[in-house]
Amino acid sequence: QVQLVESGGGLVQAGGSLRLSCAASGSDFSINVMDWYRQAPGKQRELVAFITSDGSTNYGEAMKGRFTISGDNAKNTVYLQMNSLKPEDTAVYYCAAEVLESGSVRSIFGQGTQVTVSS
Repeated sequence: QVQLVESGGGLVQAGGSLRLSCAASGSDFSINVMDWYRQAPGKQRELVAFITSDGSTNYGEAMKGRFTISGDNAKNTVYLQMNSLKPEDTAVYYCAAEVLESGSVRSIFGQGTQVTVSS
C-alpha cells in the first residue's frame, strides 16, 4: 500500500522559515492531489495547501503569500516552503494524498510532523 512520510518539521523563531517534505512510496499507483493540513492543539484541522497532478495549487487564506507548495511528480514528493512563520503557525502538519491504486481511489495521510514557532 502507498505510504506517505513527512520530514522537515522543527522549532523556529517567528519570522523564520521551514521546508517540509512528503514522499509517497509504494508500487503501481498514481496521485491525483497532494495536500498539506495542519492541526493545532484544541483546534480543528485546516487545509494549508494542495497541488494537483497538473501543478495547480491553492492555499488556505492564512497561508497565502507566505507558504508555497510544490511537487516533483517523478519522485512522488511534495514540498511546503513556509516563510515569515508566526507563532500561530504552530501545529502538527500532515501530508495527504488522493491516490489511485489497484483501480480504487482513496485518501491517505502521513504521520504528521511538528512545527513550533517561538515568539
